[in-house]
Amino acid sequence: MATPGSGFWSFGSEEGSGDPDNPGPAKAWCQAAQKFTGGISTKLCALLYGDGEKPMETGAKEDPSAGTRKTPCSCNNKPCACQKADINYAFLHSSDLLPASDGEIATLSFLQDVMDILLQYLVTNFDRSTKVIDFHYPNELLQEYNWELADQPQTLEEILLNCRTALKYAIKTGHPRYFNQLSTGLDMVGLAADWLTSTANTNMFTYEIAPVFVLLEYVTLRKMREIIGWPGGAGDGIFSPGGAISNMYAMLIARFKMFPEVKEKGMAAIPRLVAFTSEHGFVPFLVSATAGTTVYGAFDPLIAIADICKKYKIWMHVDGAWGGGLLMSRKHKWKLNGVERANSVTWNPHKMMGVPLQCSALLVREESCNQMHASYLFQQDKHYDLSYDTGDKALQCGRHVDVFKLWLMWRAKGTTGFEAHIDKCLELAEYLYNKIKNREGFEMVMDGKPQHTNVCFWYIPPSLRNMEDNEERLNRLSKVAPVIKARMMEYGTTMVSYQPLGDKVNFFRMVISNPAAAHQDIDFLIEEIERLGQDL
Repeated sequence: MATPGSGFWSFGSEEGSGDPDNPGPAKAWCQAAQKFTGGISTKLCALLYGDGEKPMETGAKEDPSAGTRKTPCSCNNKPCACQKADINYAFLHSSDLLPASDGEIATLSFLQDVMDILLQYLVTNFDRSTKVIDFHYPNELLQEYNWELADQPQTLEEILLNCRTALKYAIKTGHPRYFNQLSTGLDMVGLAADWLTSTANTNMFTYEIAPVFVLLEYVTLRKMREIIGWPGGAGDGIFSPGGAISNMYAMLIARFKMFPEVKEKGMAAIPRLVAFTSEHGFVPFLVSATAGTTVYGAFDPLIAIADICKKYKIWMHVDGAWGGGLLMSRKHKWKLNGVERANSVTWNPHKMMGVPLQCSALLVREESCNQMHASYLFQQDKHYDLSYDTGDKALQCGRHVDVFKLWLMWRAKGTTGFEAHIDKCLELAEYLYNKIKNREGFEMVMDGKPQHTNVCFWYIPPSLRNMEDNEERLNRLSKVAPVIKARMMEYGTTMVSYQPLGDKVNFFRMVISNPAAAHQDIDFLIEEIERLGQDL
């Protein structure tokens, strides 16, 4: 188990070079923090120099002054001369916050402190001298803190401690050396959009309760359909909880297109169906092509598949959950040539485009099939255009506002900003491939340059490099990646995924979608794998 240092600079030089024009990282952050108000600057500097990482029990009491703060003021005077009272969270509960009578001051103070916690976490997220993870085994975390739910409410002081503890053990998914998942990175504009979305706390199923968000979804989905290549962005679409759900929607639409009676009569009224093809008496109703497979990052030949689907009048779906983002790049979008001929496309902006989780879109050429026309929700005599009531398209009816993150990031970056991010990630993947393809101790899983940012390889420790290629060697090799990954997590230095596939034993699958990653992080990963695996 990795143990935290005295501060998050414990892995590097705290003071830097001593040059006042080039201060160390902690001093530089503290200088920037002085611009913050509301006590944030003091807290940031305390964190940077170690005080912020002292372990604390979620139910333990801090120094009495720690739960006390001056109440914020809503006046516009600077400097403010208003008299401020002390608030002690040790004697307050959630029932003292809005909508409680006279709860405004306590609410503003509490939320300001929550924001302080979030900002303290954010400044550590991107610093390479911090750990990606402070790993503890499940039983250790369960025993170290009291996570149980109780009948009686905790104080707000304890709630703030709960917040700090949750983030202390959270994986820093925005860290430049976090490569574990397809979804990595933390975009500041996307984060701000997520905070706003939670504040609005509305449902996407009708225009009347989410007017702006419904219109933004309409505009954004139309733009995505235009990028796919459908004339004028015609068609339909919806944001769903993830790629699997988007793919399921596509299958339901394809089934309905071929056999519309299934909606009222059920599966017993139609032939036995299969997805893709079959020669065993089943009826093929859908071909699902992949643009960017999860492990290898491979792209199916969409033009050839489209020709077959057109010939046999079969619905063509493209699962571009991982690879769809390449449509934003003039340099790489050719890998999805033919996608414009699909009937439906899954595209997850929360993967390659770096939009905060969750943000997955299903885009279709024509209207969906899930409408049940529930009159108690979707009244037909409303005074506005009912086509903007989107809830009847979704199986779950109630739907989270996922579009605002993507829309606001698109406004902030422009299409060219997303393009630059995607091109950079693919360049980093090629850099990694070129570094290790002929490097001693590394062996590529697939021949040739990767199509996406997926780079799959084995690390061969010195003890296996001269062994005969037989079953014993494969058995030993299969244990290498899991041990190195475990050591990565215990040291907290980096994270990268591994898996077996088919007849291939465990190998590393490196994926790059993190905007914070740079060449130095690729170099670090290679050297860290060698360091952690040389004795195996």
